Amino acid sequence: MTATHQDPETAVVAKRADAGEADTEEIRDLAAAAGLTVVDEVTQTRKEDPALCLGEGKVEELARVVTRNGAGCVVFDNRLGPYQTYNLGNQLPEGVEVKDRFRLILDIFGQRAQTKKAQLQVELAELRYELPRVEAKVSLARRDERPGFMGLGEYDESREQDIKKRISRIRDELQRIEDDEEHRREQRRESGFDLVALAGYTNAGKSTLLRQLAADLDVDENEDLHPDLDTTAESRDKLFTTLGTTTRRADMDRRNVLVTDTVGFVSDLPHWLVESFKSTLDAVYRADLVLLVVDVSEPVEDIREKLVTSHDTLYERNEAPIVTVLNKVDKVPPEDVEEKKAALSALAPDPVAVSGKEGLDVDELKRRIDTDLPPYDRERLVLPMSDEAMSLVSWIHDHAHVRDVDYADEVVVDFEARPSIVERARARAADLPLPAES
Repeated sequence: MTATHQDPETAVVAKRADAGEADTEEIRDLAAAAGLTVVDEVTQTRKEDPALCLGEGKVEELARVVTRNGAGCVVFDNRLGPYQTYNLGNQLPEGVEVKDRFRLILDIFGQRAQTKKAQLQVELAELRYELPRVEAKVSLARRDERPGFMGLGEYDESREQDIKKRISRIRDELQRIEDDEEHRREQRRESGFDLVALAGYTNAGKSTLLRQLAADLDVDENEDLHPDLDTTAESRDKLFTTLGTTTRRADMDRRNVLVTDTVGFVSDLPHWLVESFKSTLDAVYRADLVLLVVDVSEPVEDIREKLVTSHDTLYERNEAPIVTVLNKVDKVPPEDVEEKKAALSALAPDPVAVSGKEGLDVDELKRRIDTDLPPYDRERLVLPMSDEAMSLVSWIHDHAHVRDVDYADEVVVDFEARPSIVERARARAADLPLPAES
């Protein structure tokens, strides 16, 4: 089509629904998160057109809407195949970019990726997105036996091989990073820390809740800079504020707990995209306890759908207990909260209802964290009165919850801790030299 003046930062949203009304709220939020200004939308309820996604007449309407608004981008809240993207590009004004929701999510991730690990994960996802499109071009060229067809041919076959090699190299590099992170997690456990992960859909309030649970800012994950690392910052109502992971020490009475905030889930993500960010999700999969945070102010059917999807994602690899946290109770009357608890009881038995924003019932959540984490072992050690014993007592204070210490002719320390810490304390006590006889 004829080129028109287009603003590359403005977008028209398009969505096809198989049945019912096409809801565009989430795709609009995603577009805003990517820095686009949505100026209009075109929706349709019908079966998918294999060539254009929308019907031919609706695509003509879409082209008119794009031209009228001078939009430089069309964002589909659907998964577009390679041929659909190509065909739509031919039907719209020249120069207008066509993105589906997954290309848009990758753009957002790319904007937020600040660390090496995040950048590698984004590149891996982008390559996995591009590979089937390149493969489709190669297939077309081979079928038509025209090496130059659509600008294809030998270039695309070479590009296909380059993508596959780069995917393999990125996987190897991410595996090395994952091994280093797993080593760090085990070091933290050996230092007496329990590991708790926040999981859930984006905008459920995980980052705000982390602020309420955190005791300090001393833990450095060497990950993306998180807005909450600034003590004066407010958690932002913005999709994908957290791309990497942020870990803080929790304010707990009895336990040493590290809480990690992770990237939020998004509905209808394909397996290849979730798998590309497996390294980030390992913080959830390998935690001692998962807090699954949901926005209780949403309609109960939306919450149910998100809980089902979250459970599918978590139970695939996660072995830790899961506590459902109904967040944002400040937005909902108490009777509505109770009704939703009852309606969701099969998916979320015994949830904890809190307001991360207002700090309501966060102490109750801390009690549940303490209760649902793996139990501590209790130990009572009798030690000789010596400098070495005092050093061990200091170590126990750092790694365990000390109930009592009695200093008399001997040192008696009563404490509780992770089983591995108790075993190390026993071993160190057994190695203490006996006091010299006077």
